Amino acid sequence: MLVVLFAAAPCGAAADPVRNDYADPVFDRTMATALRAFYERDFTAAARGFADALARIPDNTLAMTFENATAMQTPGAIDALVSAEEAALEQHPQDPLTHVRLGFTYLFQSETGVDRDADARDEFDTAARLDPRGPAAHVGLGIIREGQRSANRAKVELLTALAADPNNILAREYLALVYQVDLREPQRALAYVIDIPNVLPEYADIDYHIASLFDDLHQPQPAIAYATRGLEIDIGHVGEAGVHGFTLLAQIYLAENKPGDARRVLRASIAANVDTDFAQALLHKMEIGSK
Repeated sequence: MLVVLFAAAPCGAAADPVRNDYADPVFDRTMATALRAFYERDFTAAARGFADALARIPDNTLAMTFENATAMQTPGAIDALVSAEEAALEQHPQDPLTHVRLGFTYLFQSETGVDRDADARDEFDTAARLDPRGPAAHVGLGIIREGQRSANRAKVELLTALAADPNNILAREYLALVYQVDLREPQRALAYVIDIPNVLPEYADIDYHIASLFDDLHQPQPAIAYATRGLEIDIGHVGEAGVHGFTLLAQIYLAENKPGDARRVLRASIAANVDTDFAQALLHKMEIGSK
């Protein structure tokens, strides 16, 4: 069985300690509580929780990402966050973390139809120049490069981040995405993410990604188990696991010649009002094929 443990501190008194944000019990509990609130659609509690997590570890990129994802659920909240962070940057123009926080928020604002990707890249570039060893800016740059399908440049940025923070969940997740989607190496991708559910069990979307990787590796049983787990956590159907988990399961069941199970999860997808177009298309295709 493939198991890759998150990095442990090396032996020897002279060695620098290996960063692991999730070894901090206060931060770990705060993130777990905030993630549960997010997946239950309690966005007020989620916003408060991610803010508390960032007060504890200000440059944790997963907490930054979910703070923005939570703001996206309330009309106008992401624009208000941009305004607040731009005002903070005016007060602290040489603070790399302020640039990073604004960069991530710009990435999310781009999803509202305002193209801020170039602005986000500028903020991450500035943060990396101010603090070359800071991992957060390199994670942001890696995400941008992955979105541009620039696999090698994305790898460089994400590996740079992991050199400083080997347990950075967001860097691992996006590096796995590079290997899965761009480089077509699902086994190598899996090595970067397989242990994340042990570190942060409340993170439903990573279960969905692991399920997708096992599906690519033609291992249906673990794929089904991880996709099902993601759906059980994301009960509000707000993340990738809750939105796309049913249709991923349906495709796995169809490949295993289990049309009854496929119909069951596709109907569940339609009942939950998630990924409905794809679910209906798959059901229609099944009905045509059964005639």
